[in-house]
Amino acid sequence: MNKRNYQRELDEKIEQMMKEGIVKKLLLHSCCAPCSSYCLEYLSQYFEITVLYYNPNIFPETEYQYRISEQQRLIEALPAVHPISFRSLIYSPEEFYQAARGMENEPEGGERCKACFRLRLERTAKMAREEDFDFFTTTLSISPLKNATVLNTIGEELAEKYGVSYLNSDFKKRNGYKRSVELSAKYGLYRQDYCGCVFSKQERERQKNIKKCLQYS
Repeated sequence: MNKRNYQRELDEKIEQMMKEGIVKKLLLHSCCAPCSSYCLEYLSQYFEITVLYYNPNIFPETEYQYRISEQQRLIEALPAVHPISFRSLIYSPEEFYQAARGMENEPEGGERCKACFRLRLERTAKMAREEDFDFFTTTLSISPLKNATVLNTIGEELAEKYGVSYLNSDFKKRNGYKRSVELSAKYGLYRQDYCGCVFSKQERERQKNIKKCLQYS
């Protein structure tokens, strides 16, 4: 089976919209301002976007609130062809811990992360259906550490379940991640050094300690 080219699929959807002269509504799940920067710059040329900040995995709550403020600051500063609005949900870490139960010791990128992706994308899909968005998607595929096939497979499953279209994507393509780094520098965005959950934070601290030990050994 040939590997799917999600960027090409996105190009084809955008091309069809352009031919029809239609600006459709997109609900964009965002994990953080830096990851959303390129996605918003790119997609706002073609869609009317609502950014949804729903990330109950984030630890601690101060981190959650700071990432929200950075997301709002970026949206206000970023030039956009079509309107970008913002929605955030109440911090609810118990939802993440319930989804991750029994997978606390899974490595980064494993089954716990897949459960976390599904949790966040499912809430996005539900809102997209309830509020009549044309599409929903996530910024997560911009990360070099995130598997676009896993994310798009989950998105397509939820699209079928909730009856709303998923916008297939792999935003790291065409130097998307590189552009997000440039935009983060341009707007002075806070770039966190861990994905977000307490488990990723612990892993990051472990890596830092190993590096420190190697430096002084």
